[in-house]
Amino acid sequence: MNIGRRLFVNAALIGAGSALLPVRHLWADSAGSDAVPTEIAARTGSGKPISLTASDIKDFDASLRGELLRAGDAGYDAARRLWNPAFDHRPALIARCRGAADVVQAVQFARAHDLLTAVRGGGHSLSGQSGCDSGLVIDLSAMKGIRVDPQQRRAQAAGGVLLGEFDRETQGFGLATTLGNAPDTGIAGLTLGGGFGRLDRRFGLACDNLRSVDIVTADGELLHASGQENQDLFWAVRGGGGNFGIVTTFDYQLHPLGPKVLAGNNIFPFNQARSVLTTLTDFAQNIPDEMYVALFLGRDSKGLSAGYEALYSGAPTDGERLLAPLRKLGKPVYDDVALKTYVAAQGGTVKESAAPSQKVIYFRSGFIGGQPADWIDAVVQRFESSPPIVKSILLFRQGGAAGRVKPDATAFWNRWMSYSMLLVASWDDRSENDENLKTAHTFWGALEPLTRNYYVNTDVNKDEQRLRATYGDNYPRLVKLKNRYDPTNLFRLNANIKPTGQG
Repeated sequence: MNIGRRLFVNAALIGAGSALLPVRHLWADSAGSDAVPTEIAARTGSGKPISLTASDIKDFDASLRGELLRAGDAGYDAARRLWNPAFDHRPALIARCRGAADVVQAVQFARAHDLLTAVRGGGHSLSGQSGCDSGLVIDLSAMKGIRVDPQQRRAQAAGGVLLGEFDRETQGFGLATTLGNAPDTGIAGLTLGGGFGRLDRRFGLACDNLRSVDIVTADGELLHASGQENQDLFWAVRGGGGNFGIVTTFDYQLHPLGPKVLAGNNIFPFNQARSVLTTLTDFAQNIPDEMYVALFLGRDSKGLSAGYEALYSGAPTDGERLLAPLRKLGKPVYDDVALKTYVAAQGGTVKESAAPSQKVIYFRSGFIGGQPADWIDAVVQRFESSPPIVKSILLFRQGGAAGRVKPDATAFWNRWMSYSMLLVASWDDRSENDENLKTAHTFWGALEPLTRNYYVNTDVNKDEQRLRATYGDNYPRLVKLKNRYDPTNLFRLNANIKPTGQG
């Protein structure tokens, strides 16, 4: 279905008594006259500088129901800001879309001008690629619609919805699906990259729970993709990231859950780190699908620590029985394992938009197989001597329902893993970025050999061979689909699967 170009009226007319008052257009100046913007500098996806004319910009703005922002406009600085202040992008234009028609218009404009294009969903953007410099940001963060069908156990959610918003809505009907671990995460980027979460061992990854999507492809066409329609595209978006288009609507399968689950954290002194990780990996070896467990080494103002987070999504009494053997670890310095709502276990609710982090954050990830004895000592030893900017190493037990999906059933290949590992470093002062990034890279370089492949949502990995390995035998099929749906690589700001012939 081709939407085609849909132009909206430049200035609406509103009745006020017997008078008709014009609504001020975006480009009206403070004196009230219709001011046309000067040309603005931009760049193409390949980095070539270009200029966008006043006429181009005005026509683009007129085609949108949402706002079109440029530097100096009210709201521009807030709109360009991502959650992670490690990234300070200054796009030439930000199209704040209100619906799928706006997304179509924005893609057509980007394609017509070969603009460097970033796509923003929730804006969490661990890798920073939801923003760009001197290009166009297609911003879906105002698209917040959620519709739950409790009879069919399905939910449709727009591309700007955050995890906490989705959980709050679906839990109103006693339903949930796998969607990440932090309430201010956008569902869009998370799902397209695979989508880990506290329910993935029981219900599969977020992408495994997709039933269909509405997606705007690089030619500006709005398509519906599912197991019955555009099946190849549907296969690709389930783990292939943002390479194939902009998803405006996600349709998820839901599952009965809650309202209360047994969940929480136990934290122990760091001198117990090896015994804690050994006991926990032994415990996690044969846990049922309903049990989520994440191991962690952490640093705060009081020093280093070790511990775990658990969530049991079955009957709470069964969860208490399963966790009982962990009491041999002794008395924790912190313990909040208790019955709580699933929304609380997920981190609580969020405001309409996620507040940016106050710290610069560095993430790296990798997947681990094999026996824990092969890597526990190495992880503990490296963390014990880590620089102060390294705040945590998290090890999420994988497998269960997510691990039983065939690697070629979706674009997400890595069904083999036992654990996914996440390194988190942070610091306060952006002026220290260069030095701290080098330090963090060096530290990750010592950990990375313990891993194989990585989670495409966490970081910008410029090693194309590692990206190919991450997609495994699915990579050639993904390239063919990239050639079909985005041959010019318009959607390149992601874990980029390059079309044939693109350098």
